[in-house]
Amino acid sequence: MEGGVPQAPPLLDLGQVGWPWRRPEVRAAGGVLRRVGKRGEPQIAIVHRPRHRDWSLPKGKLDPGESWRDAAVREVEEETGFRVRPGRRLGRTRYRDGKGRDKLVRYWLMDLADGEDGKGFVPNREVDKLRWVSPAEADELLTYEHDRALVGKVKDR
Repeated sequence: MEGGVPQAPPLLDLGQVGWPWRRPEVRAAGGVLRRVGKRGEPQIAIVHRPRHRDWSLPKGKLDPGESWRDAAVREVEEETGFRVRPGRRLGRTRYRDGKGRDKLVRYWLMDLADGEDGKGFVPNREVDKLRWVSPAEADELLTYEHDRALVGKVKDR
Protein backbone atom coordinates (compact mmCIF):
# COMPACT_ATOMS: atom_id res chain seq x y z
CA MET A 1 0.00 0.00 0.00
CA GLU A 2 1.38 3.35 -1.02
CA GLY A 3 0.16 6.41 0.91
CA GLY A 4 -2.71 4.41 2.42
CA VAL A 5 -4.28 3.64 -0.99
CA PRO A 6 -4.35 0.02 -2.16
CA GLN A 7 -2.53 -0.51 -5.48
CA ALA A 8 -3.98 -2.60 -8.26
CA PRO A 9 -1.77 -5.36 -9.65
CA PRO A 10 0.12 -4.33 -12.81
CA LEU A 11 -1.73 -4.90 -16.06
CA LEU A 12 -0.53 -7.52 -18.50
CA ASP A 13 1.17 -5.72 -21.39
CA LEU A 14 -0.17 -7.50 -24.48
CA GLY A 15 2.28 -5.56 -26.62
CA GLN A 16 5.12 -7.45 -24.99
CA VAL A 17 3.39 -10.80 -24.58
CA GLY A 18 1.97 -10.59 -28.09
CA TRP A 19 0.83 -14.04 -28.87
CA PRO A 20 -1.49 -15.91 -28.90
CA TRP A 21 -3.87 -12.96 -28.69
CA ARG A 22 -2.89 -10.95 -31.72
CA ARG A 23 -2.24 -11.66 -35.37
CA PRO A 24 1.10 -13.41 -35.83
CA GLU A 25 3.95 -11.47 -37.38
CA VAL A 26 4.81 -14.40 -39.67
CA ARG A 27 2.13 -16.57 -41.30
CA ALA A 28 3.18 -19.79 -43.00
CA ALA A 29 1.66 -23.03 -44.24
CA GLY A 30 2.91 -26.48 -45.13
CA GLY A 31 2.12 -30.14 -45.30
CA VAL A 32 2.79 -33.65 -44.19
CA LEU A 33 3.36 -35.23 -47.59
CA ARG A 34 2.88 -38.98 -47.64
CA ARG A 35 3.13 -41.85 -50.10
CA VAL A 36 3.01 -45.64 -50.03
CA GLY A 37 6.43 -47.29 -50.20
CA LYS A 38 7.47 -50.29 -52.32
CA ARG A 39 6.31 -52.76 -49.69
CA GLY A 40 3.03 -50.96 -48.97
CA GLU A 41 4.39 -49.10 -45.93
CA PRO A 42 3.47 -45.45 -45.28
CA GLN A 43 6.24 -42.91 -45.90
CA ILE A 44 6.53 -39.21 -45.05
CA ALA A 45 8.65 -36.65 -46.93
CA ILE A 46 11.03 -34.66 -44.75
CA VAL A 47 13.33 -31.95 -46.08
CA HIS A 48 16.76 -30.68 -45.09
CA ARG A 49 17.24 -26.91 -45.18
CA PRO A 50 20.96 -26.07 -45.27
CA ARG A 51 20.39 -22.45 -44.21
CA HIS A 52 18.78 -23.62 -40.96
CA ARG A 53 20.74 -26.89 -40.73
CA ASP A 54 17.57 -28.77 -39.85
CA TRP A 55 15.24 -31.55 -40.96
CA SER A 56 11.65 -30.37 -41.12
CA LEU A 57 8.32 -30.69 -42.86
CA PRO A 58 8.00 -28.60 -46.03
CA LYS A 59 6.46 -25.19 -45.36
CA GLY A 60 6.80 -21.50 -46.13
CA LYS A 61 5.36 -18.03 -45.81
CA LEU A 62 2.06 -16.91 -47.31
CA ASP A 63 2.18 -14.47 -50.22
CA PRO A 64 -0.03 -11.36 -49.90
CA GLY A 65 -3.68 -12.27 -50.53
CA GLU A 66 -2.94 -16.00 -50.68
CA SER A 67 -5.11 -18.47 -48.74
CA TRP A 68 -3.53 -20.71 -46.13
CA ARG A 69 -4.36 -23.85 -48.13
CA ASP A 70 -3.06 -22.45 -51.42
CA ALA A 71 0.17 -21.38 -49.69
CA ALA A 72 0.58 -24.86 -48.20
CA VAL A 73 0.24 -26.49 -51.63
CA ARG A 74 2.57 -23.98 -53.31
CA GLU A 75 5.25 -24.27 -50.63
CA VAL A 76 5.21 -28.08 -50.54
CA GLU A 77 5.41 -28.19 -54.33
CA GLU A 78 8.25 -25.63 -54.40
CA GLU A 79 10.30 -27.35 -51.73
CA THR A 80 9.82 -30.93 -52.95
CA GLY A 81 9.38 -30.44 -56.69
CA PHE A 82 6.35 -32.76 -56.68
CA ARG A 83 2.76 -31.92 -57.54
CA VAL A 84 0.56 -32.60 -54.52
CA ARG A 85 -3.08 -33.04 -53.60
CA PRO A 86 -4.13 -31.51 -50.26
CA GLY A 87 -6.33 -33.45 -47.88
CA ARG A 88 -7.67 -32.58 -44.46
CA ARG A 89 -6.19 -29.88 -42.29
CA LEU A 90 -3.93 -31.41 -39.64
CA GLY A 91 -3.48 -28.55 -37.25
CA ARG A 92 -1.24 -25.63 -36.51
CA THR A 93 1.84 -24.70 -34.58
CA ARG A 94 2.74 -21.39 -33.02
CA TYR A 95 6.21 -20.45 -31.85
CA ARG A 96 8.91 -17.80 -31.92
CA ASP A 97 11.10 -18.13 -35.01
CA GLY A 98 14.88 -17.70 -35.09
CA LYS A 99 14.46 -13.92 -35.32
CA GLY A 100 12.18 -13.81 -32.27
CA ARG A 101 9.01 -13.21 -34.32
CA ASP A 102 5.65 -14.76 -33.48
CA LYS A 103 5.04 -17.40 -36.18
CA LEU A 104 1.87 -19.34 -36.95
CA VAL A 105 2.04 -22.32 -39.32
CA ARG A 106 -1.00 -24.28 -40.52
CA TYR A 107 -0.53 -27.77 -41.96
CA TRP A 108 -2.48 -30.10 -44.26
CA LEU A 109 -2.15 -33.78 -44.90
CA MET A 110 -1.02 -34.19 -48.52
CA ASP A 111 -0.64 -36.95 -51.04
CA LEU A 112 1.28 -37.01 -54.30
CA ALA A 113 -0.86 -35.94 -57.26
CA ASP A 114 -1.81 -38.50 -59.90
CA GLY A 115 1.22 -39.38 -62.01
CA GLU A 116 3.76 -38.46 -59.30
CA ASP A 117 5.89 -41.17 -57.70
CA GLY A 118 8.01 -39.09 -55.32
CA LYS A 119 11.22 -39.87 -57.18
CA GLY A 120 13.60 -37.48 -58.87
CA PHE A 121 13.92 -34.77 -56.22
CA VAL A 122 16.12 -31.93 -57.47
CA PRO A 123 17.90 -29.85 -54.80
CA ASN A 124 16.93 -26.18 -54.84
CA ARG A 125 17.84 -22.90 -53.16
CA GLU A 126 15.96 -23.70 -49.95
CA VAL A 127 16.10 -27.50 -49.72
CA ASP A 128 19.17 -29.59 -50.50
CA LYS A 129 17.86 -33.04 -49.46
CA LEU A 130 14.53 -34.85 -49.34
CA ARG A 131 14.05 -38.21 -47.66
CA TRP A 132 11.05 -40.53 -47.73
CA VAL A 133 10.96 -42.13 -44.29
CA SER A 134 8.61 -44.13 -42.10
CA PRO A 135 6.69 -42.15 -39.46
CA ALA A 136 9.01 -43.71 -36.82
CA GLU A 137 12.12 -42.56 -38.72
CA ALA A 138 10.59 -39.10 -39.15
CA ASP A 139 10.11 -38.99 -35.40
CA GLU A 140 13.84 -39.61 -34.94
CA LEU A 141 15.13 -37.29 -37.69
CA LEU A 142 12.89 -34.22 -37.46
CA THR A 143 14.58 -31.37 -35.61
CA TYR A 144 11.47 -29.78 -34.08
CA GLU A 145 9.00 -31.23 -31.62
CA HIS A 146 6.07 -29.47 -33.33
CA ASP A 147 6.89 -31.33 -36.57
CA ARG A 148 7.08 -34.65 -34.71
CA ALA A 149 3.66 -33.96 -33.15
CA LEU A 150 2.12 -33.45 -36.60
CA VAL A 151 3.62 -36.70 -37.90
CA GLY A 152 2.18 -38.35 -34.79
CA LYS A 153 -1.29 -37.21 -35.84
CA VAL A 154 -0.84 -38.94 -39.19
CA LYS A 155 0.65 -42.05 -37.59
CA ASP A 156 -2.29 -42.39 -35.21
CA ARG A 157 -4.87 -42.50 -38.05
